[in-house]
Formats: sequence, structure tokens, C-alpha cells
Amino acid sequence: MSEIDLDFYKVLFEDLDPENLKKRFLKLLLRIQNVDRGSIWVKRDNRYVCIEALESPTDTDTIKGASISADRPSIVGWVMENAEMTVAEAGKDPRHYKEFEEGWKVKSVWILAFPLILRNGQIYGVVHLIDTNKDNKRLNIDEKYLKLLKSIVDMGSIALSNALNYTEQLERNLELEQTLAEIQSKVQIIGQSRPFIDVMKRVREYARTDFPVLITGESGTGKDLIAMALHNLSSRNNKPFVVQNCSAIPDTLLESELFGYKKGAFTGAIEDKTGLLKSADGGTVFLDEIGDMSFHLQSRILRVIQNNEIKPLGETRTSKINIRIISATNKDLNQAIAKKEFREDLFYRISVLPLHLPPLRERKKDIPLLLNYFLKREALKLGVSQKRISKKALQYLEDYQWEGNIRELENFIKYILSTVDNDIVGVNEIPDHFKKKEIYKRDVINTFDFQKEPMFSYKSLPPATAESPFTGCSWEELEKDYVLYLLNKNRWNITRAANDAKINRSTFDSRMKKLGINKR
Repeated sequence: MSEIDLDFYKVLFEDLDPENLKKRFLKLLLRIQNVDRGSIWVKRDNRYVCIEALESPTDTDTIKGASISADRPSIVGWVMENAEMTVAEAGKDPRHYKEFEEGWKVKSVWILAFPLILRNGQIYGVVHLIDTNKDNKRLNIDEKYLKLLKSIVDMGSIALSNALNYTEQLERNLELEQTLAEIQSKVQIIGQSRPFIDVMKRVREYARTDFPVLITGESGTGKDLIAMALHNLSSRNNKPFVVQNCSAIPDTLLESELFGYKKGAFTGAIEDKTGLLKSADGGTVFLDEIGDMSFHLQSRILRVIQNNEIKPLGETRTSKINIRIISATNKDLNQAIAKKEFREDLFYRISVLPLHLPPLRERKKDIPLLLNYFLKREALKLGVSQKRISKKALQYLEDYQWEGNIRELENFIKYILSTVDNDIVGVNEIPDHFKKKEIYKRDVINTFDFQKEPMFSYKSLPPATAESPFTGCSWEELEKDYVLYLLNKNRWNITRAANDAKINRSTFDSRMKKLGINKR
């Protein structure tokens, strides 16, 4: 077997593709036993299925893809159920399902079968080595030889197990990458508060029409996501969704971006350019920050809405387009109209369907949901474990005004994931400006500094008012929070945490168990 040894080790260590490995391994076993027919079988539902087979060049009978009912007696079934190798004489052994070979020109004479047992002990399948020679038996069934062959099959099973695990891990990684890409690209609009539900009800109603929509609201409230949702829920969802921020580029450039231009329309126009309005034909155009658009461009957009037509720069003729316009602004357009900064006629054209997005401070019930969503999403992006926000830290975050709205909340989560090592984000980990000034105000007499280890002395605590952090807390809750604080501070080193608490380790450990605290 010396010249087979090199091939054997190549099979075991070179190929991590299960399909290639099964074929090469089966071919190697046939060479070792000097037979021409072999197959590998697995159990699927209530049948045994041949997933790999090798035959001699003159063999016209196809085995691969064939199946046997698990209810019928068969060599495959016996080996699968008993997890033992066996030798059987075809046609004489009662376990042989001879009806399977009816009509075959070349039938089995001797069958040698081994179970393929993976590293976890699971039986993957059965390998068949079949001698079809009637006159001169080729199959070597000497006891010592079969023991050696059994060892080879066992090693091959381990190699197959490694290949299957490797392939499974690759598939998981691919699935994770696809999930991450979907999370990064998919529009996520989350909420359960009454203001949010009212907005989404309007979105569904507005999506049924083609009328212009004006979305108003503070910066960071998600006007762009709502615009995309309007498009995705509409009958135009299979057409382009084009976005243009009206405050991001100068007016002259914005005009050419929206309307396009003809070659030679101005210096540098060396070829025709299709504008965004034309490229969105049949779909939706989202004009973000339309309140910053110049008077000149406002009049051109008004004509687009009125006549459904555009004229590129340098072009003498107009062309018809079919688009829906969704606009958004964080400005008060009524004030802009009064100051002659925005056209009143355009305002009435773009605000046929008005939609105001409430600020996050009016959506208190949505804050925990949004925090949890961004924690999951950003942790997945960074490839780190997800963190949790403690109950008391959450109270501060819910009471915070969130002037930057959802965008500020998202940035807060990125900050937390970048700076906090603990699995639980406590009060100490959130920046000072998120905390109530009345509580965090430094005072010589009454100090309760969340940045330092609390000293639980009744003399040093502020009076119990509605603003006190102890309002509504039981003694057990306070003790549990204190123990968790010390553990997180010391990265769950119980000895150091006990030293900080000024008690011995056994007492601290006992209190942890009583409070139901463990690292898991």
C-alpha cells in the first residue's frame, strides 16, 4: 500500500470540499480493494439515497441518485442502524435487497460496507465497496486487512467531518455577510408610540396616491427614511428612487444636476448630461432640504410639477416626464414665505399631502426600541458582542431631550460601543450631558457623583425628592445595582470588587448568590 499512502494523505489533508473529498476517498478505497464499483449512501427522511458512486468504464448501470426505502431490508440500512462494518454475499444474505439490481447487466457478488462516523459520533452515511467478479473474487476480506481498512475509513470519516464543518462555517459566514449587507441597506423604521403610529398610518395612506408630499420635522427625525418608505409602498416601487439634497451643492450646479444639459450649453459641457429628474422617469424624486433652494430653481420646479415637463440647460425643446415629487425641510416654510424666501405657489404645490415627523422627545416609548435596534446593528457591523443598557441608565436616556433626534441617538450608540468595555452600559458610562443637571450638580455638602464609587451614607445623600435616583427603589435593588457597579468596574474580578466594597471575598460572593448575580 506504499504507493497509495501519498494519495491517502492528500485526500485527507488537501481537499476541504466535501463533494470532491467523497469522490476521491471512494476512488482510493476502490483501488485499495481492487474492485470497480463503489457508492456512498445517506439517510434522507424515510429513504436511503446514493449521493456518490463510481463504476467501471464498461458498467452501464447508474447508481448515483437511486434510493431505497428504509422499510425494506438492505445492507445500507443494517450498517446505518448498527454502526458496524459488514461483509455480505449478494443474493444469499437476507439483508441484501436484490430487487434493487433487477435488470442490471452487472450484478453485485460481494458487498463490503462501512459506516462513516463523524467526529461528533453521528453516523453520516455508509460506504459500499462491491465486487462484481463471479469467477475470481477480488475483495480482500481477510480479518487483519479489514481492520486496517476500517482504520482508513475512520480517518476518512474524520477528514469528511472536518470538510463538512469547514463548509458549514463558510456558509454561516456567507449568511452573516448577506444579513449584514441587508441590515446596512434595508430601510428600518422602528417605533410603537402613538405619534409614530399616526405617522406610519399617513405614510400608508399617502403611498396609494401620486400627489406631492411635503415632509417636515427637525433634523435627524428620519425624513429620508419616510420618503423611501413612501416610494417602496407605492405602485412606483419598481422604478427609480432619486435623492437630491438641495443645500449640499451650489445653485448653478444643482440646476444642471436636476435638469441636465446639452453639449455646449456652457463652458465645460463637452457632452450631453441626463438630469436626475429625467433619470427618475416613472419613479420618485426626493428633494431634501427644499427650503434652501433658490428662487430661480423654485420656479423651474414649479413648472415641472404643473406641466410634467423639463427642459435641460441649452435645450430648446421640453420633454415630458412622469415623476412623483416628495420634498422635505426642517425650516418653517410659512416664515420663509413671509420673508419672500420661498414661493407661496410652490409651497401649495409641494404640500398637497403634508406629513410632520415628531421629534424624538415626543416619542419616549420608541427610545428603548431604537436603542436596542442600533445596539444590535452596530455591534453586528463591528463584529463585537451586543451590549445592554441598565434600567437606570435607560431612565436618563428617556428623559434626555435628544435635540439631534434619531441621528444623535445613533451616534450615541456608536460612542458607547467604541468606549465601553462592559457588557452592561450603566449610568457611569453615559456622558455627563445625558444626566439630569439637578442630580449631577456638584455640591460640597450633598454630593452624589456617578463618576465615582458611591458612598452609601445617609449623611452624604441628597434629600429624597421626586428627582432623587433612589425614588421608588427597594434596598435589594440598590444593593444589586451597587454590586453590579463594582463588578463592572473591576471587569468581574470578585476579589477586587470585594476590596472596593471593604468586605471579604466570601461575603461578597455570598451576597452575589443571594441577589442572583452571575457573570453569565
